[in-house]
Amino acid sequence: MAALGWLTPRRRSATARSVLAGEASAEAARKSSQEVLELEEPGPAVAPDEAQDAERAPEFPVVGDDKAAAFFDLDNTVMQGAAIFHFGRGLYKRKFFQRRELTKFAWQQAWFRLAGVEDPEHMQDARDSALSIVRGHRVAELMSIGEEIYDEYMAERIWPGTRALAQAHLDAGQRVWLVTAAPVETATIIARRLGLTGALGTVAESIDGVYTGKLVGEPLHGPAKAEAVRALAAAEGLDLARCAAYSDSHNDIPMLSLVGHPYAINPDSKLRKHARERDWRLRDYRTGRKAAKVGIPAAAGVGALAGGTAAAIAVHRRRH
Repeated sequence: MAALGWLTPRRRSATARSVLAGEASAEAARKSSQEVLELEEPGPAVAPDEAQDAERAPEFPVVGDDKAAAFFDLDNTVMQGAAIFHFGRGLYKRKFFQRRELTKFAWQQAWFRLAGVEDPEHMQDARDSALSIVRGHRVAELMSIGEEIYDEYMAERIWPGTRALAQAHLDAGQRVWLVTAAPVETATIIARRLGLTGALGTVAESIDGVYTGKLVGEPLHGPAKAEAVRALAAAEGLDLARCAAYSDSHNDIPMLSLVGHPYAINPDSKLRKHARERDWRLRDYRTGRKAAKVGIPAAAGVGALAGGTAAAIAVHRRRH
């Protein structure tokens, strides 16, 4: 921590939490990575007509390069929408919490997207709301439910083009990791279903297999993602200059900047501008109206989240 001495106490604390979150995520990812390939068969190969076009595969990866790996953001990069929202819909369906809690959580997330700032007090409130949902539940229980939720809401939302990019790395003999702010358990399920190596995600504290309602460090977001990738690369003996990273969000610029092969996938307007300035490669698997929304990602995010929440509640009420 001596190297952080020049920072203000508040920024030093935030940086320390990012490092802690990243290291915890890397440790959890390494523990679960062997299980990913042992417990499930790899996901089905993407048919040629499902991929976008010749841009669907990267021009590298070097076959047999065991010092290289690929890191993929999850939300709107690998999957359409937010994994944590789909997971929340599944928990709501199973009566883990009430409608008012779902609505409160949705609008807290919408506030972050609309405001574009990270107010510590507001973020802590939202964090506590989300963690209170799983407090007292067993990790194994949430993992089992997560498998069901993946089939219900997530499987059909995987972008074929991004899936093909990940497969290209796997076919070259490289390791492929998801890197996401979603819970590491949820991310691990998705990685396993896609036949990937493993996942880096937000680590929630558990004691004797039961969630305490606290996080280890902070959510794996922004700088924390970069810390997780850096920690995992060090532990796995990877050369980041030979690695690739993929994301849709400008929040992941710290992670993208770590590697020698950064890709902007379905990029928001800030990331698109940043990528063009630095001659990073871009891939956009959205079509028509979806791609046109790239200039207003915050408004689109609020609409999708609030609309999805309202739809989930409406459907639930109609069915019961």
